[in-house]
Amino acid sequence: MRCPKIPETSGGAKYKKSRSSLNRFLDLPEDVIGNILHRLGVQEILGNAQRVCSSWRNLCKDPSMWRFIDMEHRSGDNSCIGPIGRGYLVAICRKAVVWSRGQLTQLHIDYFATDGLLDFISARSSKLKCLQIRGSHEVEDGLIEAAKKFPLLEELHFVYVLGVHEYIERIGQSCPKLNSFTLSSSDYRHSDDCNNDYEALAIAKSMPGLRHLRLVGNRMTNEGLHAILDGCPYLESLDIRRCFNVDLYGGIGDRIAQKIKDFKCPNDPMEKGCVWDADVFYCPRDYSYECS
Repeated sequence: MRCPKIPETSGGAKYKKSRSSLNRFLDLPEDVIGNILHRLGVQEILGNAQRVCSSWRNLCKDPSMWRFIDMEHRSGDNSCIGPIGRGYLVAICRKAVVWSRGQLTQLHIDYFATDGLLDFISARSSKLKCLQIRGSHEVEDGLIEAAKKFPLLEELHFVYVLGVHEYIERIGQSCPKLNSFTLSSSDYRHSDDCNNDYEALAIAKSMPGLRHLRLVGNRMTNEGLHAILDGCPYLESLDIRRCFNVDLYGGIGDRIAQKIKDFKCPNDPMEKGCVWDADVFYCPRDYSYECS
């Protein structure tokens, strides 16, 4: 099905030329149009491209368009995302999930993840293999229920998702295929005298199949790191940047050198624009607690 041609009956030569060019563009083969649409973002497709004509709309609604829903906010500035903006992004994400018709395998969300949204997604996306959430204050135990509905999940990445540490063990138990996990926070900025191996021990206990782990900005000690090396025997890459309570001298350093192929130590720099940098989302008000 082709888009209807735009008549060229009015205006001058310049007008006719622009209409003719547009008609040729609309008459492109479906595979070419599909390639173009795949290069657009979710908001561009749902807000503009699907409105061009009926054939474009049909292509936009093809489930293959929505195997990967990427809603990262790459500017790094969330000042423009207020309650109204978050509501709009949630609505866009829901629509994309519906159009995926259960074919969604990879999802990236920045700033607007909530328990309600995760419940909506998990009820419609049993084939999900990769979930990345960044900059969230509104995700709580809904993650546990959602994880139960993602039996194929292989990659799970949390960057500045407050409170998620409480649910790591239960999430890991619900996702036996998990081989790549990220927990990146700005905890290292606070309570320098506080050592906390809670997250590390939960990972070691519930995620034995991990091959790739990023535990960035965490307050774990050598005890937690030893537990991870014991509990995750297949680990190939390990990123513990900004984990300044870890001391790599002695036996622990030797274990890592023998076991880990790709290792980033606490003092290694965080590249500009790195997707795992929690400090992009950091707000001091989020750390108004005392370490116990």
